[in-house]
Amino acid sequence: MSPVIAGMSRIGPVFTPAELRGRGYASALVAAGSARARTGGAAEVLLFADLANPTSNSIYRKLGYRPVEDCVVLEFV
Repeated sequence: MSPVIAGMSRIGPVFTPAELRGRGYASALVAAGSARARTGGAAEVLLFADLANPTSNSIYRKLGYRPVEDCVVLEFV
């Protein structure tokens, strides 16, 4: 989690190696980080996620997160 700035903290990036998935590690860390951000003064906790990943999005919704905006970043080289 990031430090609280302007009442907001950001969680992430979140990644679990394939061989450790399905054990709840990332879920527990996101939940703990979110709770710590809130008790640390964050009015809002932000989490940038891949909306195309149904597994992680299901977990985030169970933890109370909701999709707000879908963004695309383009880089022209």
